[in-house]
Amino acid sequence: MSTSAQLAQGTKLYIAGSSGSAETISAAAAGYPTILTATAHGLANGDIAAIAGVVGTMGTDSANGLNGNSYTVKNITTNTFCIEANTTGLTYTSDGTATPSAWIQIKELKSIKPAGAAASSIDVTDLDSTAKEYRTGLMDNGSFSCDIQILESDPGQAAALAAFAASSILNYKVETTAKTRTFEATCLKFPTIPDSSVDGVQTGTAEWQISGDITVA
Repeated sequence: MSTSAQLAQGTKLYIAGSSGSAETISAAAAGYPTILTATAHGLANGDIAAIAGVVGTMGTDSANGLNGNSYTVKNITTNTFCIEANTTGLTYTSDGTATPSAWIQIKELKSIKPAGAAASSIDVTDLDSTAKEYRTGLMDNGSFSCDIQILESDPGQAAALAAFAASSILNYKVETTAKTRTFEATCLKFPTIPDSSVDGVQTGTAEWQISGDITVA
C-alpha cells in the first residue's frame, strides 16, 4: 500500500449560492496574477470574488479592468490574495471591494467520478504530407457524475436540483485535502425521483458538464 497516496475521504463538492459580505480592498499590485490587499479578508482559495469600485485604470481599463468581473481567489495570506487577472501596466489609485459567492456544500455524496479531460484532434494533412499529420485542438474538461444519497432537506442538493431545472451555468468547487478546483458547469442530470429499495436508502446519480477552464488553487 502506498503511504503517499491521497485519501479521497473529506472531498467536498460545492455550488455557488448568493453573495457573501464585501471585503474592502486597500491596496493592489499590478501584474499577472494581480495581488490585492484586504485586511483580514477571510477569503479561501477557490472562492469566486466579484470586484467593484476600484479607482484607477486597474479598475476601469476597457480591456483588462477588474470592475464588474469575477475571479477565482488563489494564494491567500491573512491580508492578501491573488486573482487570475493581467493588470500589467495598469494603476491602482484607491478603493474597491471583493464580494465572494457564498458556497453551499452538496452533501451526502458517495463518489465523484470525472470522465476526464480530452483535446480534439485537428487533421492538417496536405498534399505534400508523407503520412497523416495532426495538431491538438482545444481541451474539453468533460463531465463528472456523483452518486448521491438523497436528502431533500439539504440546501446543496436543493440548489443543484434548481440549477438542473433552470439549465443554469453556475460556479462549482471540488475541494480535496490537497487542492481546490473551481469551474463553471451545467447540471445535465439530477434524480428527480430517487432509487428506492427494501432495506435501503434513497439514492440517485447526478451529472454535470464542465464549461471552460478549471482553476486549481
